[in-house]
Amino acid sequence: MNDSTNSRVPILLWPFYAIWRLLTFILELIGRLLCGLLGTGLMVAGVAITLSVIGAPLGIPLASLGFLLLVRAIF
Repeated sequence: MNDSTNSRVPILLWPFYAIWRLLTFILELIGRLLCGLLGTGLMVAGVAITLSVIGAPLGIPLASLGFLLLVRAIF
């Protein structure tokens, strides 16, 4: 267990703590959205490249990378 999660924030520092927590929440949300959009785009591009038989060696890893990014965005 982490000691910093159980410690109490002094009342004078609470506004800074609240702003910091809000900023980290917003950045995490934006990061997940960008990861999901990038993963979806890579999956679509990988499938489109795979449809041409010549591009299959490049398209399959690209689609799998997009899938892994999408899974990372969800969890």
